[in-house]
Amino acid sequence: MNNTLPADLFYEKFIKNFISVALGLIINFINGTFVMVFFKNTVFHNDPRYILYIHLVINDMILLSFSVGLQVTTYVLRSFNVSICCAVICFLSILGKNTPLNLACMAIERYIAICKPLHHFQICTVRRTYMLICFIWTASALPALSDIFITISIQTASFFSTSNLCQNAFIFNSWEHNIKETVVNVVYLSFVWISLIITYFKVFSAANAASADQASAKKGRNTILLHAVQLLLCMMSYVTQVVSSALVDRFPESRTTILFMLFLLTYILPRLLSPLIYGLRDQKFLERIKVFYCCKHVKTQIIPMKKTAV
Repeated sequence: MNNTLPADLFYEKFIKNFISVALGLIINFINGTFVMVFFKNTVFHNDPRYILYIHLVINDMILLSFSVGLQVTTYVLRSFNVSICCAVICFLSILGKNTPLNLACMAIERYIAICKPLHHFQICTVRRTYMLICFIWTASALPALSDIFITISIQTASFFSTSNLCQNAFIFNSWEHNIKETVVNVVYLSFVWISLIITYFKVFSAANAASADQASAKKGRNTILLHAVQLLLCMMSYVTQVVSSALVDRFPESRTTILFMLFLLTYILPRLLSPLIYGLRDQKFLERIKVFYCCKHVKTQIIPMKKTAV
């Protein structure tokens, strides 16, 4: 495989990077608003549901920032020092695996809240939620660290001082890496999908059995379905290489456009779904967002009035 980028014209590079940076800034601004609202309102700090949600949002913001930054710098520098690239790719891998695991935990929390409401406050405590977040990071970090150990064992020390295109296919490209990645993806995604499917049908059964709180159960069921949609988009990153190879073989003249569109679909679009799934559908969040923006608007009006009075 060629380890150089196709020769784009300058305006093509500019347009692609401009779109990526603009979408990244817009999505991070939206997600940043929810983070600000979360930390400014203590009512969210003791609710495991919102703690897991804001962890997902912050994780998505970091992942989006690093992904867009890596894309832009790759167009500018074209190649990286391999040791730096290993660290960046491993960190992106951890962030990428955090998302599906977090979605599974959020679905399980919704199942407990709807199907076992009397035990929810005993099971889903704030302390256990933060312990769960630590477990998510640990489970996501182990496969990334194994990539480093495999590389150290099969490569010479001089390999880490060379330069290469900073992509997973060019850095971790041995058959050991491929086998490890396949096994990890099967195990992780099986756990996530089984969790989503079981919790959905449990909540569905609870909605049919309890007529008193059908609205809450229906909303929880719809939330889990949206998690499944978000997970499907996140899974694009696991099949991007196969899809891109098939499309590039069919349309070789559009290679850079295909890779760019897959990048938008895989790394940028899923990051927009988190605020839509929870923030805009959750009345508690929506009300405080309105208050947040109203207060900012009032402050900008009061400040100039005080200045003119002086």
